[in-house]
Amino acid sequence: MTTTTETLVAPAPRQRQLRTEIPGPASRALQERRTAAVAAGVSSTLPAYITSASGGLLTDADGNVLIDFGSGIAVTNVGHSAPEVVDRVRKQACWFTHTCFMVTPYEGYVEVCEALAELTPGDHAKKSVLFNSGAEAVENAVKIARAATGRQAVVVFDHAYHGRTNLTMALTAKSVPYKHGFGPFAPEVYRVPGSYPYRDGLSGPEAARIAIDRIEKQIGGDQVAAVVIEPIQGEGGFIEPAPGFLPALSAWCTANGVVFMADEVQTGFCRTGDWFASSREGVVPDLIATAKGIAAGLPLSAVTGRAELLDAVGPGGLGGTYGGNPIACAAALGSIETMRTSDLASSAQRVESFVLPRLRALAAETGVIGDVRGRGAMLAAEFVRAGTSEPDADLTKRVAAACHALGVVVLTCGTYGNVIRLLPPLSLSNELLDEGLSVLEHAVRTEVRK
Repeated sequence: MTTTTETLVAPAPRQRQLRTEIPGPASRALQERRTAAVAAGVSSTLPAYITSASGGLLTDADGNVLIDFGSGIAVTNVGHSAPEVVDRVRKQACWFTHTCFMVTPYEGYVEVCEALAELTPGDHAKKSVLFNSGAEAVENAVKIARAATGRQAVVVFDHAYHGRTNLTMALTAKSVPYKHGFGPFAPEVYRVPGSYPYRDGLSGPEAARIAIDRIEKQIGGDQVAAVVIEPIQGEGGFIEPAPGFLPALSAWCTANGVVFMADEVQTGFCRTGDWFASSREGVVPDLIATAKGIAAGLPLSAVTGRAELLDAVGPGGLGGTYGGNPIACAAALGSIETMRTSDLASSAQRVESFVLPRLRALAAETGVIGDVRGRGAMLAAEFVRAGTSEPDADLTKRVAAACHALGVVVLTCGTYGNVIRLLPPLSLSNELLDEGLSVLEHAVRTEVRK
C-alpha cells in the first residue's frame, strides 16, 4: 500500500482529555531516558512528552490532550501545525533545505526581509538581516548600533530578559538561573530602573525621568550606543510600562543620537493585539529584534531597522551559516500570511477581552493576585501574600503544578517567580479559553484553601 503524508496525520483532537495522570507512564519512561542522555541544565516546565499538536491542543505519549496556554513561549501564534505553514515547509523541504544565504542566496530570505520592512513600525527605508534565535538578533542589533554610532555603552533595564549568550546574559537582569556562575560578562552594559506600575506607582513620564537622569549622570548620553528595551517585559514578569514611558525614552534617544532598540522577540507578530507592541503608543524604534512568533516554531530571528544603520556594518560583518535557512523562511512566510488572512491581531484582542475580566474577578475573589496585566494574548497574574504586595512564589508554583495535573499548560515568570503568564495561540477558540481558565480558577481556589 502506498503511504502518503496525509495517512500519517492523526485526526486532530477538539477538546482536553485526561487518559492517565500527567505525566503518565509513557512520558515517565521517556523522562528516564532523558535523564541518562540530556544535560541536566536543560529543564522542562511539564515533562509530558508531546507526540502531536494541532491548533491549541497538545497530545502526549499517553494520549492525554492538553490545552496549550504557553505556545512554546509565544512561538506558535498561528497555532500548532497551521496549514499554510505546513504546506510551505513541505514544499521548501522538497526543493532544497540549505545552501547558506552567504554562499548562494535564495528568494525566501529576500521575501521575509521585504515583509518585515512592510510590517514593522515606521515608513522610513528599512533593511533586515536574519538569524536563528532571539538572543542572536539582540546581540547583532547591539553590534549594529555600536558600528553605526561609534559608541560602546548599552543601556538596559531592571527585570529585563534578552537571552543566554554572553552579551545577552549581560543585558539580562535576573541572575538565577540565567547568569549565575557563567561570568565574566561583556562590559559596557549599564542597568537603570524601568517602569513597573504595580510596584513603583509612577507615571510613565516620571519613571522615564528617573531612568534618563541615571543615564545622563552615570554614563553620559554622548557615550550611549543603544537603549535596549522590551515594550512589554517578558521573562521579567509581563511588565507593561506606564503610558508615556516608551515615548519619552524614544524622544531622548533621538535627541542624543542614541539607537532606540525594541526587543520584540516575545511581543511581536500580533501577540499583543498589534503587529508589534511598540506601535501602541506610536513609538518607532530605530532597530527591532524579532524571533519566536515569526516562523511558527522553526528557528528564525531578525534585526530590522533604519537602512542607514543596517548598512553601517561592512560586507561580511553580519551573518551566520544557518541564519535565514530556507525552510525557516518558508515557515515565516506561511505564518505571516496566516496572521494577515485570519486577522490574528484582532483575534489577540478577542483573547484579551475574554481573559482579563475573568482574571480580575479571580483577583478580587481570592485576594492573592496583586496585579492582572498584559495586552492581547500576552496576559499575566502576579501572585502575592494576601493583604500585602509581598511576592508569593510558592503559591505560584503550586497553582501552575495544579493546572498541569489537570491538562492545562501554563508558564511562570517574573523576577520574583510569582507570575503566571498566559500565552495561548492567537487562534484559540473561546470554548478552549473558557475551559482552560476554569481549570486555572479551580487551581487557584484549591491552593488558596490549603
